[in-house]
Amino acid sequence: MASTADIKNGVVLNIDGQLWSVVEFQHVKPGKGGAFVRTKLKNIMSGKVVDKTFNAGAKIETENVDRRDFTYLYNDGDNFVFMDVADYDQLNVSKTIVGDSANFLLQNQQVQIALNNGNPLYIELPASVILEVTYTEPGLQGDRSSAGTKPATVETGYEMQVPLFLETGTKIKVDTRTGDYLGRIS
Repeated sequence: MASTADIKNGVVLNIDGQLWSVVEFQHVKPGKGGAFVRTKLKNIMSGKVVDKTFNAGAKIETENVDRRDFTYLYNDGDNFVFMDVADYDQLNVSKTIVGDSANFLLQNQQVQIALNNGNPLYIELPASVILEVTYTEPGLQGDRSSAGTKPATVETGYEMQVPLFLETGTKIKVDTRTGDYLGRIS
């Protein structure tokens, strides 16, 4: 057990059986009444952000979250298999935990996985990845009805919007947080 004095950005709290990461905190000492700690917490599983206030000195339960480097190996149906770069142990992560990150995972790609008591919580990808366009329609000169973009499928199977001038086989940089096209790689 810890107290509110231990609250810092990035600390993970266990509140009613759910894990919440501290995004912001502020110790407040008003002129009247007792001190308190105002926090902004993000649910690790759902991503929901809430504001919560704790009285100063209140007991809180912190959780140990270990972020470690892994290499993505392959997809095994409902699970994704990763290898710990430190000790070469393999870790199976379910499709629900990987979520939309699967759209940007390539074999032998480095990722960070947050673990709590050996259980994977979430995956952190690099900010951007380089993917190859596997299929896109040829762009027609003068076709500007779609604001200069067209649908394209990349090597992971993810479909996204790209500029008209891109062709099949082009390598592009993609933002892993939004899934947006960032640029062409020559």
